[in-house]
Amino acid sequence: MEKITDITGVIFDYGGTIDSRGVHWSEVLWQGFVSQNVPITKEQFRDCYVHAERELARVRHILPNDNFHDLLVKKVRIELDYLVNNDLLPAASDALCQAIALYCYNAARECVEEARPVLEALSQRFPMMLVSNFYGNVDSVLRDFDLRRYFKGVIESAVVGVRKPNPTLFRLGVDALEMDARNILVVGDSLRKDIEPAESLGCKVLWIKGKGWTPDEDAQTHPCAITSITQVTHLVL
Repeated sequence: MEKITDITGVIFDYGGTIDSRGVHWSEVLWQGFVSQNVPITKEQFRDCYVHAERELARVRHILPNDNFHDLLVKKVRIELDYLVNNDLLPAASDALCQAIALYCYNAARECVEEARPVLEALSQRFPMMLVSNFYGNVDSVLRDFDLRRYFKGVIESAVVGVRKPNPTLFRLGVDALEMDARNILVVGDSLRKDIEPAESLGCKVLWIKGKGWTPDEDAQTHPCAITSITQVTHLVL
């Protein structure tokens, strides 16, 4: 892939892009369950994952001051309760919930530290915005991981009331940078939720492609697909 030129600003997605190497977060959570030998199938886990996401969208469990570990504990608790309530798991202790959450939190922190040199280098050259579908606490998550200082501002779905793939979320990021969309690079982990809506606005894009939610997602291709966030600096700087 050729170098990307004429960049004056950068927009990053958060979840999946910075904290999991482009891998869908269901896969990270599944590995957390596997690490604790939870006796369920992957299909049963996927059901509890979907249930938890819907519950979190419906009820305000996540509070603005929750960091990522707090978020994970609440999310895993909902998943475990679903499994118990549907007779897929005999019981689920607080210790089990904490162990799964800590596994996933440590996995996220490892990915964040890999991404940090990229964010550091880019932020020294370009103003950057973060645009994310999140639960209303992404600012607290960024501060816990010491990432907030890299971004001029944050556009979060739960705060502005618009979710990707609606391109309005990216339009808000473009407007905040006060630049022509053609000079802004968008980096994300979802072709449908990040890359396509950003391209519809005229932005340049890089798609960090990891394991997706479905085989169809894994089979998708794009000329601006990369495999690691570290490639961003090589293609831009």
